[in-house]
Amino acid sequence: MELFAKCKNELVDQLIEQNIYPYFHKLESKQDVEVIMEGKRRIMLGSNNYLGLTTHPRVISAGIDALQRYGSGCSGSRFLNGTLELHVQLETELAEFLNKEAVVTFSTGFQSNLGIISTIVGKDDYIFCDRENHASIYDGCKLSYGTMLRYRHNNMEDLEKKLASVPLDAGKLIVTDGVFSMGGDICKLPEIVALAKKYNARTMVDDAHGLGVLGDCGRGTADYFGLTDEVDIIMGTFSKSLASLGGYMAADKRVTDFVRHSSRPFIFCASIPPASCATAIEALHILRETPELPKRLLSLSAYMRDGLRKRKIPIRDSITPIIPIYTYEAINTLNKAKELYEHGVYVNPVLPPATHPSECLLRTSYMATLTTELLDEALEIMAEVLDKDE
Repeated sequence: MELFAKCKNELVDQLIEQNIYPYFHKLESKQDVEVIMEGKRRIMLGSNNYLGLTTHPRVISAGIDALQRYGSGCSGSRFLNGTLELHVQLETELAEFLNKEAVVTFSTGFQSNLGIISTIVGKDDYIFCDRENHASIYDGCKLSYGTMLRYRHNNMEDLEKKLASVPLDAGKLIVTDGVFSMGGDICKLPEIVALAKKYNARTMVDDAHGLGVLGDCGRGTADYFGLTDEVDIIMGTFSKSLASLGGYMAADKRVTDFVRHSSRPFIFCASIPPASCATAIEALHILRETPELPKRLLSLSAYMRDGLRKRKIPIRDSITPIIPIYTYEAINTLNKAKELYEHGVYVNPVLPPATHPSECLLRTSYMATLTTELLDEALEIMAEVLDKDE
């Protein structure tokens, strides 16, 4: 087959022809609870801006100040000319916040998982991966050359079966999302930690959707369960609760130092731009100063879950600000997403391979800066649209 012969997507063409293609809507305002998309007001129920800090005046000011002081970029990797004092400050403050010995930062969250897993795991090691983990974890597993064994989602019996199938003295890493990005449910971390001890494995939690959401002052999933000291590696991002861009690894210093000197996605990638670094630092300061923000976020999430249940809209039970609404079939999901969009509510349609073909969903997510009035408005629109038969 000629190389470019594969460069076609008949499904995309069909969706565009049917006027239900759901992607790349143009945002014309700040990422906020209400946005302007393609000329119209929409209630934003599809953002990972969990604490609503992308529009906070202090965060914006910190970015502007850094841009004026340091310029637009670092023009190099952290390993060479691209380390600013801001990078060191961010790593130091984040390690202190997470109660871990050290932190190393990456330019994106996706690169964080690539860089951590591919460096820590070698060809003779094993990775135990929850089936609903993020795509970046899967790609990190592929790049590691280790043997990946997937276990059924949050199924501890299956995980133990997989652990028991490999040599006890082999290198083993259990990797799980803290808060799963599609379902919004929380990993069974106490059971995972217990199994790791039993089978001589290390643990890694991807807390991209847990930081700023769970735990004391939003310290994340490990803190939520009181297991910070028992989790070997905590990974997270700045693109969600911390209103910026980049990612991090928190662990013992000997581990972060090894990754800092061995990880290709760290060594060969330009460092986080100054403005992004400064905004993450300021967002972290605001989080530390206002521990009520994560509490409000969970309270609003509970309010929305209660409203959806009262309207008999099928959802998955959890406490996090990610609430999947099950629409089951792909075409139905796309039609409902379009109708909601046209009625002024933005949500994210999720299709295979991100879900099972019969479990397509509308992924809704919430911010601490939303109001109950906006949520009530959205609920009425959702009830009207989702109650219609296709």
